[in-house]
Amino acid sequence: MSVTKERKQVLVKEFGRGGADSGSPEIQIAVLTTRIAEMTRHLREHDKDHAGRRGLLRIVGRRRRLLDYVKRKNPQQYLDLLRRLDIRK
Repeated sequence: MSVTKERKQVLVKEFGRGGADSGSPEIQIAVLTTRIAEMTRHLREHDKDHAGRRGLLRIVGRRRRLLDYVKRKNPQQYLDLLRRLDIRK
């Protein structure tokens, strides 16, 4: 249920600030969004996986905190992230 190395490299190139950037909030939010999509797909098939559901809620909470941080620091970048990642708000 993790993001593959190749997919993460694509996300780093797409959302990164520079060449060696791998930990900026934008990249972390993009990776978490990918993980949320995978977990959601998994839980549609396995509706009794309560531990997986709990993990999904933790991932969503972590992404929410990062999004709140970006919104405080740079509101325009926050709106851009929501649009690019197709996140509802």
